[in-house]
Amino acid sequence: MEENTTVSKDRSALDAIGNGPHLGAGGPDSAEQLKCSIPIGNGGSVDTTRLYKKRWVIVFLFSAYSLSNAYQWIQYGIISNILIKFYNVDDFAIDWLSMIYMLGYIPFIFPVTWLLDKKGLRVTSLLANVLNCGGAWIKVASAKPNLFWVTMLGQAASSLSQVFILGMPSRLASVWFSADEVSTACSIGVFGNQMGIAIGFLLPPILVPNVDDVDELAYYIRIMFYTSAGVATLIFILVVIVFQEKPELPPSQSQVQARSTPPEENSYMSSILRLLRNKSFMLLMVSYGLNVGCFYSISTLLNRMIIDQYPGEEVNAGRIGLTIVVAGMAGSLICGIWLDKTKTYKQTALAVYVLSLIGMVIYTFTLNLGYLWVVFVTAGTLGFFMTGYLPLGFEFAVELTYPESEGTSSGLLNCSAQIFGIIFTISQGKIIDRWGTFAGNIFLCIFLLIGSILTGLIKSDLRRQKANLQQAEVRTVSVTYRLCDIGEGLRGHSNRPLATAILT
Repeated sequence: MEENTTVSKDRSALDAIGNGPHLGAGGPDSAEQLKCSIPIGNGGSVDTTRLYKKRWVIVFLFSAYSLSNAYQWIQYGIISNILIKFYNVDDFAIDWLSMIYMLGYIPFIFPVTWLLDKKGLRVTSLLANVLNCGGAWIKVASAKPNLFWVTMLGQAASSLSQVFILGMPSRLASVWFSADEVSTACSIGVFGNQMGIAIGFLLPPILVPNVDDVDELAYYIRIMFYTSAGVATLIFILVVIVFQEKPELPPSQSQVQARSTPPEENSYMSSILRLLRNKSFMLLMVSYGLNVGCFYSISTLLNRMIIDQYPGEEVNAGRIGLTIVVAGMAGSLICGIWLDKTKTYKQTALAVYVLSLIGMVIYTFTLNLGYLWVVFVTAGTLGFFMTGYLPLGFEFAVELTYPESEGTSSGLLNCSAQIFGIIFTISQGKIIDRWGTFAGNIFLCIFLLIGSILTGLIKSDLRRQKANLQQAEVRTVSVTYRLCDIGEGLRGHSNRPLATAILT
């Protein structure tokens, strides 16, 4: 009787393996793909992984509030000449409305990364949206010529929100997506930030025309602030209702391993020290900072560069910024899909970096030709590669540092970017004031060349990919042994030679 029960169970197991996993009527609607747990002879099991359709809702919701925050960063810089007149301040004061995003990131990244590791994605997302929404509403009250300090206060709140946002794409991708989707998911996360910058280049010059009447100008500025505050509030409500910490079951074997790691082995300070001793990661951190720092400087000073060469073209300055970022969004998605297909992280990073340098050189030598359509083309080429590098750097860092926290490695990359962003923005602004736009752009070209050399020195070590492959091999061996054990139960005699043959 007992033997018959065993054979019956084994036949059921064979049927389950042959037919694949099924979700009954009462199963979760959100399950898109299921890899079921299969018991093995020693009483253990091959770990269960599952992909949920909700992962796409989560990543696009993250992209939405990242968009809102990035819009608030660039909305001042692209109409800097108008705000200088309205608030009666100098260029440098308006530049600080952008640089405060970079400055605020540096001291707060370490406690925020610790919070991300300890409290997870949902708490971090809620705090990001509280600050983003609060900063947007503070700015609504600053649409008066004597309230520049209020608009700076609102921008400071929004800049703190950014600290909770920039390090999340790679972490969110790892927690919710399979090994074959993480680079694409990370690209979508970065896509939202880039879209926000694109809208920030496009809308403010349209919403706030360059008029002389101060009261009329205040009215237009107030509309701009109300628009961003309303969008931030709507997204905040959606995050409270929808955003989830993590899926019930992990999406990949690397996440299975991460969940099974005891908390005491994930000491935050120990993780940072290990990263700082990782030579390949340190090279990537500096090269990433140089590239993204150049992008921050170009974005902040774009209005000044275009107006200097093409007076009265505020709206086209915004459109050129839009072209840079939209091209970069395409570059980000293409890089993400390419990495998921090929896993050629170093080769792709080096190629994109060198092409960013080439794009910057072409942009520098064509900016003063007097043809705006040429600037649109060269700026778009530059943006495709320079902005497209953002998710590539994140994912390459995760590969080089696995199993360290994705939030920690991304946080250090972004910290480097903010430091170089401040240095480059101040330096290039001073160079432009003294020697002109051409000299300022040559300054950035030099550092992109240095970054290309550093990228070439990185030793590629794809640790996360190795972990996923090793887990897949273990799963294959375990399933094979279990099939052999089932065969024994059905046939009533040993089938170990078959197991040996299969494994061989």
